[in-house]
Amino acid sequence: MAGNSQQKLKLLYLLKILTEQSDEEHCMGSQALIAALAEYGIHAERKSIYDDIAQLIEFGYDIVLIKAKTGGGYYLANREFGLAELKLLVETVQASRFLTLKKSRELIGKIEKLASKAQAGQLQRQVYVANRIKAANESIYYIVDDIHRAIQKNEQISFQYLEWNLEKELVPRKDGKLYQISPWALTCKDENYYLIGHDNEGDVIKHFRVDKMGQIRVLAGVGRRGAALFERFDIAAYANKTFGMFGGREEIVTLEFENRFIGVVIDRFGKEVPVRKRGQEHFSVRVQVALSGQFYGWLTGLGPGAKITAPEEVVEAYRSYLERALAQY
Repeated sequence: MAGNSQQKLKLLYLLKILTEQSDEEHCMGSQALIAALAEYGIHAERKSIYDDIAQLIEFGYDIVLIKAKTGGGYYLANREFGLAELKLLVETVQASRFLTLKKSRELIGKIEKLASKAQAGQLQRQVYVANRIKAANESIYYIVDDIHRAIQKNEQISFQYLEWNLEKELVPRKDGKLYQISPWALTCKDENYYLIGHDNEGDVIKHFRVDKMGQIRVLAGVGRRGAALFERFDIAAYANKTFGMFGGREEIVTLEFENRFIGVVIDRFGKEVPVRKRGQEHFSVRVQVALSGQFYGWLTGLGPGAKITAPEEVVEAYRSYLERALAQY
């Protein structure tokens, strides 16, 4: 009886075998397929293999037959993801700091299952996550799911915001105070994942590192606020002006650069940033930024080839920042 039950699953097992064991470089002849099916307790003959492959093709699977004296056979050609696409996904998971080491490995394991075993071996050879800087919050999947659910249901959330202490422990800020936020968007910036939402207390837009959120709860029946602020909200523009995602007073500033920094400016502010030539060797831009140590630090890192020219109060604030930094040496 059990054997008959397995025989009914023959087509599914055949598809499983082709998915896991075949690709354009690893074809499987009818004898190899018969042997593979036998490992699942399924009897097959050469003619039945031909008929089964024909049925799978008729259903829509792209199974290719390579005719050759040696090394010929069938392979599953058109997969949901190509090998290059899977490699890109693996690299993205590896580089994502907001994913913990454990979650990164779990995700990469699932991605490998989208390839044949031979291709999965190629993916495994490029996996280097052990020594990368990763988040420590294992609950990030559930946090992201709760945020999406709150956005879909138009509800607010509450959570504790965490920070590191000197014992290298993530502990709640402000004695465990609960933040109540209306979530509106999620975005990646500088290898981290952020929630962007409306702060009910200050009636302003704020952002929070998702991997530093704890004790999150969707507030059922409590509608979101801040719709007017988000009607014309541009996530990309917000992220570009908020250096290192550190908030601060927003100000339109004029920056002057040596021409060699045009690529740096476009990478930072986008291709649409208005550029004005200043003589033969310099150009300037007027951009809106959040004034913070991160912004000043970014500018300082460019050296004497970059400077703030207006407004004067921001020039003075930057000068004060540099003087305080220099006073430590």
